[in-house]
Amino acid sequence: MTQVLHMVDRVNMKTILLPFIFVITIAASHGLDLDHGIDNKILPLRLKSGSGGHYIKGITCSSWRLGVEAHNIVDWKTIPQECEDYVGNYILGQHYRADSKVVNREAYFYAKSLNLTEDGKNIWVFDIDETSLSNLEYFADHGFGVEPFNATAFNEWVELGEAPALPETKKLYKELLSLGFKIVFLTGRPESQRDITAKNLNNVGYNKYEKLIVK
Repeated sequence: MTQVLHMVDRVNMKTILLPFIFVITIAASHGLDLDHGIDNKILPLRLKSGSGGHYIKGITCSSWRLGVEAHNIVDWKTIPQECEDYVGNYILGQHYRADSKVVNREAYFYAKSLNLTEDGKNIWVFDIDETSLSNLEYFADHGFGVEPFNATAFNEWVELGEAPALPETKKLYKELLSLGFKIVFLTGRPESQRDITAKNLNNVGYNKYEKLIVK
């Protein structure tokens, strides 16, 4: 089947190509201007990835991001300096919220499709940092990842207990409760941050869950 399709493609290409070459030959022989004032150059197909849609010299931030998400770029510690505004615009704009909405909506559709039993064993596990709670304020003050991660500074932020809930995750949380799921929060935060984490969760509306599991 694939070979047949390839053969059809080649036939179609010849059918299109021959008249096109014929027209070009005639036009050239009559001295017609086919450029329309435009030089025949390959245009730079490079995304405007910087703040306000400006080009970034030497790097395309969207390509770097794709490389990270595809795990082709590994063991990176910070984002490129040139991409600070790119990341900031994404997180502070509507795109981040839209992505979060899509992911949580699909999670809800999956949960709703399940044939749940009534044995009290239906558990949904939520991560905390950048899933249930947002540390955007901390990262905004530290270059959105341009600065190397500072565990001491981050822990000081956690101890404030002021991280807001991610809106779309909180919506999913409420929907899962209505479906009959029991909620468990799982985090890499240490035992010493259990109390402030529980307080933070409760203050932003995550006040009904079975367990908080810390590292």
